[in-house]
Amino acid sequence: QVSEKSVLHIKLDKPISEVEFNNPFAELDMFPTAPNTIGLVQLKEAIRNAKDDNKIKGIYLEAPYVMAGMAATEEIRDALNDFKSSGKFVVAFSEFYSEAGYYLSSVADKVYMHPEGSLELNGLSANLTFFKGLFDKLDIEPQIFRVGDFKSAVEPFVRKDMSEENRLQLTSMLNSVYGNVISKIAESRNIAPEKLMEISDNMLVRRPKEAVEYHLADDLVYFDQVVSELKAEIGVEEDTDLNLISYQKYKESFSTYKSSDNEVAVIVASGDIISGKGDVNTIGSEKFSEEIRKARKDDDIKAIVIRINSPGGSFVASDVMWREIKLAGAEKPVIASMSDVAASGGYYMAMACDTIVAQPNTITGSIGIFGIIFNLQGFLNNKLGITHDEVKTGALSSIYNVTRPLTDQEKQIIQNDVEDGYETFVTKAAQGRNMSVEELKKIASGRVWTGSQAKANGLVDILGDLEAAIEIAVQKANIQDDYKVRYYPKQQNIFEEFMKELEGERSTKIIKEEMGEFYPYLESVKKVKELNGLQARMPYEFYLN
Repeated sequence: QVSEKSVLHIKLDKPISEVEFNNPFAELDMFPTAPNTIGLVQLKEAIRNAKDDNKIKGIYLEAPYVMAGMAATEEIRDALNDFKSSGKFVVAFSEFYSEAGYYLSSVADKVYMHPEGSLELNGLSANLTFFKGLFDKLDIEPQIFRVGDFKSAVEPFVRKDMSEENRLQLTSMLNSVYGNVISKIAESRNIAPEKLMEISDNMLVRRPKEAVEYHLADDLVYFDQVVSELKAEIGVEEDTDLNLISYQKYKESFSTYKSSDNEVAVIVASGDIISGKGDVNTIGSEKFSEEIRKARKDDDIKAIVIRINSPGGSFVASDVMWREIKLAGAEKPVIASMSDVAASGGYYMAMACDTIVAQPNTITGSIGIFGIIFNLQGFLNNKLGITHDEVKTGALSSIYNVTRPLTDQEKQIIQNDVEDGYETFVTKAAQGRNMSVEELKKIASGRVWTGSQAKANGLVDILGDLEAAIEIAVQKANIQDDYKVRYYPKQQNIFEEFMKELEGERSTKIIKEEMGEFYPYLESVKKVKELNGLQARMPYEFYLN
């Protein structure tokens, strides 16, 4: 139940996932490893419902950190902006603001900060980790096969610094993302973009009072003062309790159920692309293809939206899913909605769709593939004293052996495979984008783009959020007046899902506690095991903070 004169409290203290995992164990200490996220879809539904809910008078936003990419952050920001159009208020307060946290919070009517707090506005940076020095020490030789100047996913294995091509694309990408961030903050805070860039470039806001002086924050206050401000906004007496209702409780107070014979299926594809069934953190080509197939054959489903949040992965798995998307597109509208990342294999999926929708801050493109085979002979012989010998029936019988270096003939065979795969990628991309292969190659070569850049060069059709993609699907299916939206794949029975994940989650938690800040490096090395076959994968994992 929602009380009269309530304020919706949105506290973003958990990772933002595409769709929320409904987890009844989340708050129980006996199940500390149970998955627990805030779903982007559910959060936006709550904000939309609150906009028209007469009992909700405003939103209290608490977002010091935002554990999401910049595209997802932008979707939340747009939803809050739309909420404000109702005449209701949004008030933000935090003890400190990260760059992404402030970007989101700056949309509020009032931005408050703790008197001893901090606010980060100093631009974006990219820090890449390279393993060549490690491999040199271990006497391991990565044997690399790639196509394109910008396919830099292999650089960490063969360089100690980034190439000029990689530096160019990263610089261009960061400037594009930050330009959008500055533009939106400037509009919300009524500060000239040039002045905002000066503040950021010189890090002029280093103390709380400077945030107020430069109009990034409205005042420095304590929590009790924020409560008093909220009471005044909604017109209740100071000695009356403030009705703050959390997002977690508010989302249970309304239903989005809609009865219709016409369905738009939103199929969520989030994570690395692998062959097989996959799991909650990966896109398994077998499971995803099955979902697409069911949606194609279901007469009640009139249109499909593919929601993609993936840096790519297996080239073959990407092509398996591309085929199913093309088959579905021959029978009903299929629209791609890009989230934070839809690059390499993620773009491979999108290019099969009728229309591609991305956010300005989406990371996309990276049209290229690579292969890598490690020669462990030096490591095994010189470091461990292990030697190998072999017999074979043909000259190429042991082509993928890691205990010796590849011969020139073997290297050429693998390089030819990579080049053939690249031609397949660019040819299908050119067909999907109605370009010539020559035109497509000018913006391919593994280069990564932001959504804004991809819109300008033809890799993306429209800049917009998931709702924009759904609206396009509805119009193409001609069901504007009567439709419902359903999300797939459907969540498994909570107990099955929980028990399946528990062992892996618990072991991960123990390792994280042991390794601390070095855990991400272990994860990077472990991912080498997943590089089976040719890879259509983004050059790096991209986090902005």
